[in-house]
Amino acid sequence: MAEKKHSKLAENIIKLVGGKSNIEKADNCMTRLRIGIIDQSLVQKEKIKSLEGVLGLVEQSGQVQVVLGPGKVNKITDIVKEMLSRKSSQGKEKNINEVAVEARKNLKDKQKQRASANFVKHFANIFLPIIPAFVGCGIILGILNVLNRLTAGSFASSQLGMELALFGGLIYFGLNIFVGMNTAKEFGGTPVLGGIMAAVITTPGLSGLTIWGDQLIPGRGGVIAVVMLVIFTSWLEKKIRKYIPESLDLFVTSTLVILIGGLVALYFIQPIGGTIASGIAVFFKYLLANGGPFAGFIMAGLFLPLVMVGLHQGLIPIHAQLLQELGYNAFWPILAMAGGAQVGSAIAVYIKTDKKRLKNIIMTALPVGVLGIGEPLIYGVTLPLRRSFLAACLGAGVGGTVIAGFHVAVTAIGISGILCTIVSNKPLLYLIGLAASYIGGFVFTWLIGFDDSIYAEEE
Repeated sequence: MAEKKHSKLAENIIKLVGGKSNIEKADNCMTRLRIGIIDQSLVQKEKIKSLEGVLGLVEQSGQVQVVLGPGKVNKITDIVKEMLSRKSSQGKEKNINEVAVEARKNLKDKQKQRASANFVKHFANIFLPIIPAFVGCGIILGILNVLNRLTAGSFASSQLGMELALFGGLIYFGLNIFVGMNTAKEFGGTPVLGGIMAAVITTPGLSGLTIWGDQLIPGRGGVIAVVMLVIFTSWLEKKIRKYIPESLDLFVTSTLVILIGGLVALYFIQPIGGTIASGIAVFFKYLLANGGPFAGFIMAGLFLPLVMVGLHQGLIPIHAQLLQELGYNAFWPILAMAGGAQVGSAIAVYIKTDKKRLKNIIMTALPVGVLGIGEPLIYGVTLPLRRSFLAACLGAGVGGTVIAGFHVAVTAIGISGILCTIVSNKPLLYLIGLAASYIGGFVFTWLIGFDDSIYAEEE
């Protein structure tokens, strides 16, 4: 029964975005089906939003993101991909609409080659595939932290403790390589060459080299240096390939990319990337040390609007960089309060509303909201009710104030909500901050109120 519903929903989504001919590609993150669109004027936004099972819709340049929620989004995406891969059995000549769509696609492809790329979208495509590894390794490190606290630190030196530390640290061991490969893929280079360039930044052999009078440090610049370098080498690879005969491409192109890219990495990218990465870490340390609770209020309160438009993905490299530079991240738990405030706001709505469909949406979205996945609550509850979205932003600020005031930090990213407790340096204080965000979201929603009349028409 569920499979039938998923298939029907996938079919309707494809139809309402303009059909298969209007789709470039389909992929997903943890909660959203991301569809590359050729002509956005063909997308029937309101009809998509009204589909049963759809929690919201986000439009970006050349893309439509359908919010479906965790777990479900993977199943729907697989079905959509399967439907897109089926070839039409009709051998008809193209009609005028198909010709027009193809012309628009060709124009769009040319525009993509220009320098007007959307870097937030690129960052999302680079880092989103790595998030499951962050989450899995983070949970393992969290379990290790809990067991260490219970045994006064003795568990870490046990065989199992050392194994958990090994498994939990794997994401950081391979992070630069993963980022390098994804960056090359995103910018049109060969993924394995992107991984090789990341290795140039990371290899222990750097410690024996001196450039510009300074000894090189393995890993300096972290993911920032890797992204900068691989964007350059992906461009370089495409340029070289234009002038190399196909018979020599395998031997010449990769060799030149590694030689030229490697030299650029050593003499320019690592020093520049290192300065930028260190600057980011210093900035956030200064902001939290001097801005204190007020900075926490502003950062947490503004995070939900960033999530709403998808710009929060642009912060992922900053989170990763803070961990690489400092060994902890005090920015992440502040932003996690936005999800907590949504939970509080949704509970207030559930108590006050008499709309059955709205209550059902809240009950479906609340469990994952408590675990830190807030998009179903954003698009299914607070954003459609408008004033409750504002209330959630204010509630997030309350939680962010507490977290910043107590200097709470985490040792892993990718985990929010109540599970973030296990990777926190101050678990009890993190829980107090999370409770403050719940209460803040609830109280502000109760006081400001909301208009749920849009759900009355659907019952």
